[in-house]
Amino acid sequence: MPERRARKKANADRPAPNAQHPIQSIPVALTIAGSDSSAGAGIQADLKTFSALGVYGLTALTCVVAEIPGKVSRIEPVSAKMVREQIEVLSRNFPIAAIKTGLLCSGEIISAVAHAIRGTDILSVGRAGVPLVIDPVIVATSGDPLLDANAIESYTKELFPLATLITPNLLEAERFIGEPVRDLKSMRRAGTELARRFRASILLKGGHLAGDDAVDLLIADGKMTEFSAPFVRDVATHGTGCSYSAAITAGLASGLSLKSAIGRAKKFVTASITARLRWKSKSGRTLDALNHFSLEPQRSAAVRR
Repeated sequence: MPERRARKKANADRPAPNAQHPIQSIPVALTIAGSDSSAGAGIQADLKTFSALGVYGLTALTCVVAEIPGKVSRIEPVSAKMVREQIEVLSRNFPIAAIKTGLLCSGEIISAVAHAIRGTDILSVGRAGVPLVIDPVIVATSGDPLLDANAIESYTKELFPLATLITPNLLEAERFIGEPVRDLKSMRRAGTELARRFRASILLKGGHLAGDDAVDLLIADGKMTEFSAPFVRDVATHGTGCSYSAAITAGLASGLSLKSAIGRAKKFVTASITARLRWKSKSGRTLDALNHFSLEPQRSAAVRR
């Protein structure tokens, strides 16, 4: 009899086959970027970041990159036609609330992305509609060049005019303005010039500066705001820029203001670096990766809202 009662209770606790489960609806964001085989950067990092911050991630793949932290082995692009088709089919069917771009691989793909965004009837993208965050990936963390001069020109002429926010690092800023950016004073000068030249909000990332703090500058609406966090040393990883811009995009998709989205993203990336993952390669080399889920309770809170 006790066993029968126990089985009866277990069956009562089991959900009925036709029971209705609650349906959740969370913000949707699109990343247009390359695939990183080591999953530390690119679309893989973007999707982890979106998930960690309670956003559903869509992807438009631009290229496939064979790499590990510190070394790019090979890059093969997706056709521009396929890139454009991915963007168009997603924009016709999903309620996209924010878009980010990462590695776009070639001038032809940059043009295809710009045309797809401009030609989308469903979305009004950029400063007057769905936020567009452009991470102008030109040089890998390892120093390997990822775009040629023609592609950089396509960025400035075709894609930047659509941007809500552009997030160059110091090396990329130097390529755009043709001057060295080596300290906070030159950062302020470069950020102001980039905002004037491209007529968009600029987040100039100062992670390559020497010092105890990682300082970033936002230039928006004629005002300059500084975001600072302790610099985490002895980390041999990549994908911080991808994750940072993805976290900003997630915040904008969730309805945060630009400043609030950047502030939260800065904390997210710093925590991901601090709680990094680490392995040893077969050759004994240290491999680090960002821990995108170090703030897991924050993701759960976002879903509950």
